[in-house]
Amino acid sequence: MNNLQAIRGVAFDLDGTLVDSAPGLTAAVDQALYALELPVAGEDRVITWIGNGADVLMERALTWARQERAIQRAAQGKPGVDHADIPQEEQLRVLRKLFNRFYEETVEEGSFLFPDVAGTLRALHAEGMPLALVTNKPTAFVAPLLEALDIAKYFSVIVGGDDVQNKKPHPEPLLLVAGKLSLTPDALLFVGDSRNDILAARAAGCPSVGLTYGYNYGESITLSEPDFVFDHFKDLLPVLGLSHSENQELKND
Repeated sequence: MNNLQAIRGVAFDLDGTLVDSAPGLTAAVDQALYALELPVAGEDRVITWIGNGADVLMERALTWARQERAIQRAAQGKPGVDHADIPQEEQLRVLRKLFNRFYEETVEEGSFLFPDVAGTLRALHAEGMPLALVTNKPTAFVAPLLEALDIAKYFSVIVGGDDVQNKKPHPEPLLLVAGKLSLTPDALLFVGDSRNDILAARAAGCPSVGLTYGYNYGESITLSEPDFVFDHFKDLLPVLGLSHSENQELKND
């Protein structure tokens, strides 16, 4: 199958697909950890935690940080657990609030469009293709980020992590998009970078594209068996039937 001529709408993941958000997320995670006197993680580690929303991100961060601090304390001849600590559940609640506060400051300056994203979205939009965004990112951060990156204008439907009861990999967000666009799921292409994206598409009955340059917990997207695997975002255009002349403008992006 060389094209997707039956596709009548395209939905995209955000982090790791359209946007390199790792710098901003890492800054917020590390500032939150530091505020609780916990070890900071760094971008290479935080990248492997991205994809399931902020709650899970901070659960992973706290689990790692507590383990890392226990190792550090043991190396200093101290007990692994500091009994002065607040309970882990309360620590997680505080950490999550701190993350929100710091991410408000870092989300825009620490997020960048991947190559060819703006031009490809522009070309698809110009062809009249309905476009949607489906992300597990907290909803409050989504619209301001899209506006800051000047791509909000391309999306007719935006579904954030707080807009549904069940986040990806559950099919609910994609089925919601299909309903809002008056499409059957098999006419909605979902483009993402992680196994959660591919699993959500499969569960919803949507064809999928997996991008190799995203985060995906450090594993190859091919392991999730998307219908298409692309190395470059602009590779979407030929399979959606756009001619060379229509995507020539990408060379200027």
